[in-house]
Amino acid sequence: MKRELLSSGAPWEPIVGYSRAVSVGDAIWIAGTTATGPDGHIVGETDAYAQTVQALKNISAALERLGSSTADVVRTRMFVTDISQWEAVARAHGEVFGTVRPAATLVQVVALVDPAMLVEIEVDAVRGSGGRG
Repeated sequence: MKRELLSSGAPWEPIVGYSRAVSVGDAIWIAGTTATGPDGHIVGETDAYAQTVQALKNISAALERLGSSTADVVRTRMFVTDISQWEAVARAHGEVFGTVRPAATLVQVVALVDPAMLVEIEVDAVRGSGGRG
């Protein structure tokens, strides 16, 4: 099976040794994704909802580059630095995945790489499984 690596162009990818996404056959794994905007800065610095929206936009863009879509997502993992913000994170997640209904996990972590980051999301997808991929 063909293994395809997708880079976001972030300078730390080769240092850490990871890819934004990896696909093998119809399976796609998207690495932990934050609210980094096109300018390299965090979008919605103190707003968990805005950060979740941006992270999901970044994930959607990666899926599209691999010939997939959010409709193909079968699992999400959401890492938050403040569990009291779960409703804001869940609302943004529901706006994207309300009808897809992937298996989902939301947990609090002590910290993310940058203190401005409030949310990090991973997804797994199966290309074509949602009928739009």
